[in-house]
Amino acid sequence: MTKAYSNDLRERVVAAMQSGESCRSVAARFGVAPSSVVKWTNRVRRTGSVSPAQMGGYRRPILAPHRDWLLEQVRTCPHVTLSGLQQLLAERGVTVSHDTVWRFLRGCGFSFKKGRWSPMSANAPM
Repeated sequence: MTKAYSNDLRERVVAAMQSGESCRSVAARFGVAPSSVVKWTNRVRRTGSVSPAQMGGYRRPILAPHRDWLLEQVRTCPHVTLSGLQQLLAERGVTVSHDTVWRFLRGCGFSFKKGRWSPMSANAPM
């Protein structure tokens, strides 16, 4: 994962912009993208600080509230497809991607084998 530029660099870039230099000349002098110069200057105007926003963090799974219902669907109809589950969720008002359904079921310990869902074997590679 990338790392945010230091606050020291951000402060020097913003100070150069506030002194009247052009965005592109400041970007060339400090070796950053012109878009970064614009964003940092706007951030100072908006918040008064050059500090970056939080990067990463935990995001609660969107399908967690529907876990029991989804697992019941897989148990009662083991030949159901990911697209079928996606459509069933859409009928319940939950719009998610094919990949979201796959990652959720994979996290619940299921793997897709020969046209049906089955629990992963104990020696399956992760």
